[in-house]
Amino acid sequence: MNSPAVKSFLPPVLLIEDEPAVMAYVQAALERSGYPVVCCESGVDALRLLEHGDFLGVVSDMRTPGGVDGAQVHRWIAEHRPDLVSRIVFITGDIANEETVATLRQTGAPCVEKPFRVQQFIDVIAKTMGRAE
Repeated sequence: MNSPAVKSFLPPVLLIEDEPAVMAYVQAALERSGYPVVCCESGVDALRLLEHGDFLGVVSDMRTPGGVDGAQVHRWIAEHRPDLVSRIVFITGDIANEETVATLRQTGAPCVEKPFRVQQFIDVIAKTMGRAE
């Protein structure tokens, strides 16, 4: 008697991105690679979701509207959700900005520079959060 295949169910990746086209691109890349995704447009919304949600990891733009940026989300996670702090990936189109450089140096979190190729991005996600099965 054959037993049915059991698919492992991953908690979603939280995607924080305010540009709709980039959000759609990143969400599609993650989902095609087997990662479920929950999207939000601001750091404020992300913190609300992080307070109560179970997430595999976080992909955050460095600059988001609403007064809470990627660095502040990282600090909040380090304080309130230390289980996720090693599973944060930043994305940015502003890699040369002094604040961005300082945040990346301070946090040690990986960063993928926009624009990026899907496989490059998914390789960083897999290394940081594990491969989706």
